[in-house]
Amino acid sequence: MKFKEFQRAATEAYDAIPDEFKEGVDGVVVSREAVPHPTLPDIYTMGHCDTESYASDYGGPETTRSVVVLFWGSFRSLARQDPDFDWEGELWETLTHELRHHLESLARQDALEGVDYALDETFKRDEGQDFDPWYWQRGEELGGGVFKVEGSYYVEQPWSAEDFDAAPSLELTWYGVRYRVTKPEELGDVHFVWVDGVEGDQESLELVLVRKRSWWGDAKRLFGTYRPVVMESEAEAERVEDGAG
Repeated sequence: MKFKEFQRAATEAYDAIPDEFKEGVDGVVVSREAVPHPTLPDIYTMGHCDTESYASDYGGPETTRSVVVLFWGSFRSLARQDPDFDWEGELWETLTHELRHHLESLARQDALEGVDYALDETFKRDEGQDFDPWYWQRGEELGGGVFKVEGSYYVEQPWSAEDFDAAPSLELTWYGVRYRVTKPEELGDVHFVWVDGVEGDQESLELVLVRKRSWWGDAKRLFGTYRPVVMESEAEAERVEDGAG
């Protein structure tokens, strides 16, 4: 997708989101820049929510202003690696993800200190307690759907129910190596798949399958008005050799 076409698609996607979920957002900006991760190959920052807060006892759109930045160069770099790259789908996922950052700022959730919050939720999960199923998103965002919480990494993949049912297996790329992973039987709303057999010095790697929802569904999730179906499973990764389908 050429820059002007991407810019037009980004504007149309932004305009399609209800105004009540864009309060305090001054618009979307498309940058030609590609933002690669400094150490992990094939990982790019797709977007950024640039938020400024002004001193006030009232936290709202009047005191918290944001601009969503989308990095067209990062999208283009990933598209060059994947002939099936879904430009429009990835644009929508990135845009709504960055807008959620703005909503979290309005809800004062950023005051929880992202990584510390993610670590607390990791402990709750390990202990079998109720936990925030989207906690990994409060860790260090590396771009391209990859998040880090201390030595653990999470690779987020959004799936529609139809695409998940039709897929014979799952795939991910880690440290420049492509892997195939056995697909679990059910998608759920959030499904954590512990992946074994991958290269790298990470303590753990989880593929996080997230059911695609409408923007309205994402807003309900943020403000806690529904309980998602959260699942866990394990899978052994199989390296996919160059040229293998």
